[in-house]
Amino acid sequence: MQPQKDKTTRMFFGTENEVFDLVVKEDHVFRKLEGMIDFSELTDPLRKLYSDLGTTGIDIEKGFKALLLQFWEDYSDREMENAVRENMAIRWFCGFGLSETTPDHTYFCKLRKRLGTKNIADAFNAVNKTLRGKGLFGDVFRFIDASAIVSKTALWEERDKAIASGEEKLNNANVKNYAADKDARWGAKSKTNIWYGYKRHHNVDMRHGLIDKLAVTPANTPDPKALVQIITPNTMPFMDKIYDQARVYQILKANNCHSGVIKKRNNKTKNKDLDSWKSKIRMPFEGNFSKLRKRAKFRSRIKVLAQCYFEAMAHNLKKAIAILPLETDSA
Repeated sequence: MQPQKDKTTRMFFGTENEVFDLVVKEDHVFRKLEGMIDFSELTDPLRKLYSDLGTTGIDIEKGFKALLLQFWEDYSDREMENAVRENMAIRWFCGFGLSETTPDHTYFCKLRKRLGTKNIADAFNAVNKTLRGKGLFGDVFRFIDASAIVSKTALWEERDKAIASGEEKLNNANVKNYAADKDARWGAKSKTNIWYGYKRHHNVDMRHGLIDKLAVTPANTPDPKALVQIITPNTMPFMDKIYDQARVYQILKANNCHSGVIKKRNNKTKNKDLDSWKSKIRMPFEGNFSKLRKRAKFRSRIKVLAQCYFEAMAHNLKKAIAILPLETDSA
């Protein structure tokens, strides 16, 4: 009889760095991300949000990285708790050691509240400044458009409350009195495309499709009304027919912008060939919205705006990681 083979499993013993190097390879996307952005410098202004007194908590750089990956992967707070504890690549990127205790789900909510939307917006702009320094922004041609964000709500219950209070129906005039998300409103793209929530307005640089500016408004806000919040001076913004309005041209003129607006059919100055060319130029960038979350993670406009800044940051960094190696290879 043949002797039975030894099935003993060999154990790997090494330093913490050796373990991470074994699991998180050199070409891992998070290693590229770590090499692209100086997160210590990025998060240094946020340290003022913490006091030097009391017990030492989780370092802000670790927390900010965790929040970025939460939106990068579209995790809930509980999913992020599990991911940073169990996923070796995420644990390495965030800076948690193998035996170090990782945060629970309540930490992420508290950190977002501590940061506030203004600081998150500043971090988004700082990341864009770095990417601009790497030549990823053209700062000439822009794509401007808006898309729907559906709010977290319970409209059937809220409608019943409104009717019980004597309202004929629940609408934009009275919804703030009954809705869980009091900032949201009904919006419509057509008779069948109706939603309750917000609009995400984007100013996208057309060199590589990176988001440069954004705004969030209630869903019933006309698209052109938000233009003043996201316009970039001295550029040529490409916009669809809904922006073919006198006040839009006034904003463009005030910002020294050349118009890329597609004109309506009843506009006497419409040039069909020119507008056909503008449509073709716009088309590749319309897919930007399809890659972003279409539902609000939170309630209130200011919290949804913070969500959009983190999503835009993740979107830009994903594109930058895909683009920069190609530029390096061609150099």
